[in-house]
Amino acid sequence: MDKKIDVLVIGGGPAGIIAAGKAAENGARVVLVEKNADLGVKLLLTGHGRCNLTNTEIQSGNLVEKYGKNGRFLFSALQHFGPAEVIEFFESRGVKTKVEENGRVFPVSDKAQDVLNALKKYLVENKVEILFDARVGKIIAKGKRLEKIVLADGRELHAEKYIICTGGKAWPQTGSTGDACAWLKGLGHTIVEPAPALAPIVCSIEGERSHAPVYGSARGSGVCAVENFKSLEGVSLRAVGLKVFQNNKKQTGRVGDVVFTANGMSGPAVFGVCKELGKLLKTGKVELRLDLAPDLIVEALDRRLEQLLREGGNKMIKNILNIVPARLALAILDLAEINPDKKANAISRGERKVLARLIKEFPLQVKSVCGFDQAMVTSGGVDLHEVDPRTMRSKIIENLYFAGEILDLDGPTGGYNLQICWSTGRIAGAK
Repeated sequence: MDKKIDVLVIGGGPAGIIAAGKAAENGARVVLVEKNADLGVKLLLTGHGRCNLTNTEIQSGNLVEKYGKNGRFLFSALQHFGPAEVIEFFESRGVKTKVEENGRVFPVSDKAQDVLNALKKYLVENKVEILFDARVGKIIAKGKRLEKIVLADGRELHAEKYIICTGGKAWPQTGSTGDACAWLKGLGHTIVEPAPALAPIVCSIEGERSHAPVYGSARGSGVCAVENFKSLEGVSLRAVGLKVFQNNKKQTGRVGDVVFTANGMSGPAVFGVCKELGKLLKTGKVELRLDLAPDLIVEALDRRLEQLLREGGNKMIKNILNIVPARLALAILDLAEINPDKKANAISRGERKVLARLIKEFPLQVKSVCGFDQAMVTSGGVDLHEVDPRTMRSKIIENLYFAGEILDLDGPTGGYNLQICWSTGRIAGAK
């Protein structure tokens, strides 16, 4: 390109769009390079197509709590462009918003396309030039400055400032394949190894027994493995307690919603611990224990069970164990070695105690965390020690900036990760 480029943005996701728009709004000539045929491919999938824009509960005082130890890095960016500013930005561009449970902010229309349309209009209004189907082949530096990027088709682009917003490796089907990690290593940056975050897990339902199971599939093994884990697929539980154990020591935990899948578990509470699970699995076996009645202490639960059994009389135990969904009740009875057709009034005190324990500590053996193809975001990326949090500028390459998922930042589900994109993208484009 023979025209002078002030700012070259690589990556047309939320971070790249907001960075390009802001830089152009400030008077720069901006070119946005996008490898796909359209912008915001991944954005359209967020929030199940509804686009969870941000979260009103993000505050400077809880950054470490919400984003982990790296959360402090976001302080300046959030001060510059936090949830209130994000809401105002979209509202002023015709995207009316609403706040739902736990502070989650969505467009009133529940359409991610409306959000993307507003962002595209922002680029048009500020005359951002977009190159579609443009894959970066090489990034070339000279000394401590980037000199140019070379596209896969041979075109060379020279700019005064470069902003990398290529995302991580989650949802590679949208073009997020982690290409920038190799480029940045070549420039001298440290890359924290990318790993799936906010991902489902693969697990099995297992509990040690003193003798061979009667109703499980692992007959004669001394271990109960519920015969058809897939039978629990779709069972959804609200506000359950989830604790992570390794070597019989609690490592972390969450309270939230979960859902059983064909081979494991998903849902906000699972997403909240999956990054930690991935780390723990590298060092040994990991167990989850679900508290299916977190509002009851064990003694209160036992009394409730006693009442259920007394009132159940001659009814089969599988038909009255209504503290949990029916399919899950069958799995608990299997683990407890109780015939599901056994009459309620025939359940012994010892069996009742076992049921209470399993409801309070339903055991799951974690096999693996699902890969990038099922993860919502990526943990890892550019080491934050090498980035100025006030500007998003590289401390190694003086005209290089970063924004979005390429940084070693990730948060819980609920709009926290899109807020990273808006805040870091806005400040990178502004400086």
